[in-house]
Amino acid sequence: MKKINFWLILTLALGLALSACSPKVTATPTDVATLAPTEAATTASEPLTFTDGLGRTVTLAAPAQKIVSLAPSTTEMLYAVGAGDQMVGRDSFSNYPEEAATLTDIGGSNGAYSYDSIASLQPDLVVAAAINTEDQVKALTDLGLTVYYVGNPTSMEDLYTSLETIGELTGHMDDAVDLTDSLNTRVQTVLDAVARADSQPVVFYELDGSDPGKPWTSGPGTFLDMLITLAGGKNVGSSLSSAWAQISVEELLTQNPDVILLGDAAYGTTIDTVKAREGWDKIKAVQEGAIYAFNDDLVSRAGPRLVEGLEDLARTIHPELFK
Repeated sequence: MKKINFWLILTLALGLALSACSPKVTATPTDVATLAPTEAATTASEPLTFTDGLGRTVTLAAPAQKIVSLAPSTTEMLYAVGAGDQMVGRDSFSNYPEEAATLTDIGGSNGAYSYDSIASLQPDLVVAAAINTEDQVKALTDLGLTVYYVGNPTSMEDLYTSLETIGELTGHMDDAVDLTDSLNTRVQTVLDAVARADSQPVVFYELDGSDPGKPWTSGPGTFLDMLITLAGGKNVGSSLSSAWAQISVEELLTQNPDVILLGDAAYGTTIDTVKAREGWDKIKAVQEGAIYAFNDDLVSRAGPRLVEGLEDLARTIHPELFK
C-alpha cells in the first residue's frame, strides 16, 4: 500500500469486537478503551489510581500537568476535555486541533518514537493508544515515566468512558462529562433519524485504491463497520474475513454498492479516477453518481470526532433524512 500508513490501520483494528447501539456496558480491562478509577480520590491530597486498557494499575499523585500523547486519537481526546494547555508533546501524526502543531514532535512514524525526546520533556503522564505496543509502554515505564494506555473502544459507550477517564487523569472531569453528554445527544439524534429510514444502502468505503483491481477496505469489527451500521448502511467489507482487507472488483460487482466513499481522497483519489476504473462502470454507485470524498480522520481515530464521522456518514448514506 502506497497511499496510507498501513501499520497505523492494522493496529487500529486490534481489540475491536462490535457492540454498537448497546446500552451502557460493564467491560473488563482487556476489552475496553479505559476503565473508571479503581480507587476514587476522596481528597485533593490522595493519589489517583486507575486500571488502564492493558490491565495495568496507574497511579498519579495529582491530575497530570505535563502530558505527552503518543497517538492522534489521544491528542484529540486531551484537547476535547480541556487539557490541551497541559500537553508538552505529541506524535508526528497528530494534526488536530491545529494548536497541536505547536507541541514538541516526539516521532511515531512507522512506530518509532524518540524516547530521549519524551524523557527530556519530563512529563508526569504519557498517554498511549492501541496503535502502541506493550513493548513501547514498557520501554517508557522503564525510563521511570507514568504511562496510561487507552485501548480501542468497541462501542460509542466505551468512547464516552475513555473521555471521562482522560478527564479525571487531567483534572477536567466536569468538562469531560459535559462533553460525553453532548456527544451522546448527537449520536441519539442520528439514531433517531436513521430509525425512520425505509432502506439500508450498501456502502463501499475505500481506504486505498492504489490497486484499483483490489482496493483496501474495512472489514468486520472495525470503527468503520460500526459507524456505517449506526449510520443506517450495510458495509460491503462486513463480509470479508479480516478487519482490513483487499476486495476484488468481482466481489464489488456482486454486492453492487449504492454508495462509494473515498477515504483515500486526501491521497489523490478522485471521483473521476474511480469512474474511469475498468469494470467499475457496472457498479450502481458509479452509474448513479453516488461517489463521495470522505475525511478518513473522522472514522479512523478512536477519539471524539468519531461522532462527527457518524453524522457525516448518516447524511451521506441517507440524505433524505437530513433535509
